[in-house]
Parts: sequence; structure tokens; C-alpha cells
Amino acid sequence: MIGGKMSGDKLERMLNDNAAHGWRLETITSADVKGRIGPGGVEGVLVTFERVRR
Repeated sequence: MIGGKMSGDKLERMLNDNAAHGWRLETITSADVKGRIGPGGVEGVLVTFERVRR
């Protein structure tokens, strides 16, 4: 889990770092996270990876 603002550059670095460790991007889904900051919510993304074990 990654907190804070996610810029395009930060997302790209995260994807590349995970790929270097054998993970493959499966999906990116938008998500509303309710109640994380005060009474409202924040917009976010859910990034799902998979790795095939050999």
C-alpha cells in the first residue's frame, strides 16, 4: 500500500520497480476511499499485480 499523492512519475517508478522483481501489472482500477481523510473520501487507484511462479 502506498499513501500520499501519486503522480504519473511516481506510478511509473512503482510499476518499473515491481516489474524488475518479476511482477506483471494485471489491472489498474479507480477507487473511492471513504473516510480516509476526515469525513470525506479521496480518489485513488487499486493496482493489482501477478507473478507466475516457476
